[in-house]
Amino acid sequence: MILVTGGCFQGKKAYAYKRFGILEEKGVDGAICEMEALYSAKLLYHFHEYIKRMMEKKEEWSLARLKEQNPEIILVTNELGYGVVPVDRFDREYRERTGRICCEIAKEAKEVHRVICGIGTVIKGG
Repeated sequence: MILVTGGCFQGKKAYAYKRFGILEEKGVDGAICEMEALYSAKLLYHFHEYIKRMMEKKEEWSLARLKEQNPEIILVTNELGYGVVPVDRFDREYRERTGRICCEIAKEAKEVHRVICGIGTVIKGG
């Protein structure tokens, strides 16, 4: 498992495709894909949006299931913990849940990359 993270519009998806030699048609958009795509996709971008959809559907997160069914997945996500704290309760919970899930993934991932201005820095493994 590989995690690619960074701010919004920083070039994370393009970086991940190029860095790991993935064809764009092998990636899926976490904002609109089938929920089961997490367990078969080579690369899932907008992972933060996938988490939001999971929370809206009241589905449980399982890192154990992901590690068992798709241990080589590359997850691309926005960092949500910076800036103004949302007023809306769900948005605060979503922001916190996303951060905690990404921390859990980073702990288990073989690599973690942070992308700023299209430039990736390996912060774990690699």
